[in-house]
Amino acid sequence: MRNEGLGSWPVRRARKTPQAAALVHEGRMLTYADLPARVARLAHALRGLGVRHGDRVAYLGPNHPSFLETLFATGMLGGIFVPLNTRLAGPEIAYQLDDSGTSVLVHGPSHAGLVDGIRGGTPVRAHIALDGDYEELLAGADDDPLDLPVTLDEPCMIMYTSGTTGRPKGAVLTHGNITWNAINVLIDHDLVAGEVALVSAPLFHTAGLNMLTLPVLLKGGTCVLVAAFDPAATLRLIEERRITFMFGVPTMFQRVAREPGWADADLSSLRILTCGGAPVPPSLIETYQKRGLTFLQGYGMTEAAPGTLFLDAEHAVSKAGSAGVPHFFSDVRVVGPDLTDVPPGETGEVVVEGPHVMRGYWGRPDETAAVFSEGWFRSGDAARLDEDGYAFIVDRIKDVIISGGENVYPAEVENAILDDPDVLECAVIGVRDDAWGEVGRAVVVPRPGADVSPDKVLAGLSGRLARYKIPKSAVLAEEIPRNAAGKILKARLREEYGGP
Repeated sequence: MRNEGLGSWPVRRARKTPQAAALVHEGRMLTYADLPARVARLAHALRGLGVRHGDRVAYLGPNHPSFLETLFATGMLGGIFVPLNTRLAGPEIAYQLDDSGTSVLVHGPSHAGLVDGIRGGTPVRAHIALDGDYEELLAGADDDPLDLPVTLDEPCMIMYTSGTTGRPKGAVLTHGNITWNAINVLIDHDLVAGEVALVSAPLFHTAGLNMLTLPVLLKGGTCVLVAAFDPAATLRLIEERRITFMFGVPTMFQRVAREPGWADADLSSLRILTCGGAPVPPSLIETYQKRGLTFLQGYGMTEAAPGTLFLDAEHAVSKAGSAGVPHFFSDVRVVGPDLTDVPPGETGEVVVEGPHVMRGYWGRPDETAAVFSEGWFRSGDAARLDEDGYAFIVDRIKDVIISGGENVYPAEVENAILDDPDVLECAVIGVRDDAWGEVGRAVVVPRPGADVSPDKVLAGLSGRLARYKIPKSAVLAEEIPRNAAGKILKARLREEYGGP
């Protein structure tokens, strides 16, 4: 085949296991024989809408087979897939559509109102609704797979990740990046062809898509897709579908363990539990060990597609708190400012290199150059290595707040708050939270004489930012502490305002 990328996966897998179940969603099953025909029909339909090599096709909606059909169909054409975060507000979605130059948007009925609200303000020339045009387009299209030349070095998708500048950046992941990341998962997770994965983490997130769904499909397993995470439904599906593999952030696993049916649930089918997005509390590890289950933890980033470090089950207890060692086809170092390795026990910056690391940020050559040094991607995260080479993430250089597995970048939130003419200055810090691990707190300096209250500041963000980005609390202050260069002293803010 001339197509080396993800667009060829459905055809290649159908040659090997055509009758095996590929996707299950709300009682409907697609086999590996069904999938390439549907993908081909969508590829022909997209081509009829003018999509050509390098064009961007976006998807907005909860987990659904059409997400993966759109990804594969776009790859079959040599286009670039743009998964959109369903939790974002209209202006945020519009910005990403405009920044990526997306020409076709596929969306679910849950987001029809949002899409209608931003029509005309983006470069999108064709909108495909799942409850409208989607099946009609497939029904009228050819099911003969296209085999256009696509190499592993070409862009496959643009996954947006926020940055310290406050504007989201699109990490350009090639077909090779995603393929090598999937190979790392196959090797280090010991996936088997009979894997049955519960996909309740959102597909628009790099972990749900690239660390769970795509590796399972590459191996020929089954992905059970659910639109949204529900702890009671999770226990039920594990029993009914004999789930073997699932991924979640710590909050998800905590909620499952608090369900009334937890103690008596049949969890005997579970083989692999991977957890990421935030450190796993020791108490949670102990709760699952009592049921004979062990977490596999790791560390990654969207720019690395995302797998970087991995802690296997054998060392889950002896190296508790560690993010593990590099994935098989990944190289990771902990370095000082001059890019030389720091000794074990000392703190440095995590840098990563490998075939899974992005080629750069979409349309941002300067920002791309700033995060690469001598071929190594600089994560902005600080860590230390122990004598055995296991990495412990100890700080976040970029001040990112990780709330329930979601990255919240203070600069983006601060910029939104500063749009209020009654606000003179503001800074956003992370504070501990029992449910989400960490949540945002806005420290606000009102303009003299202005009528500003914490509730008013937070209410002004509704509909402008995704709900998870909106701080859970706000406090008023007389000034924001800064150093001589004018940089905000976040450490001092945390000392003063970071308490309960």
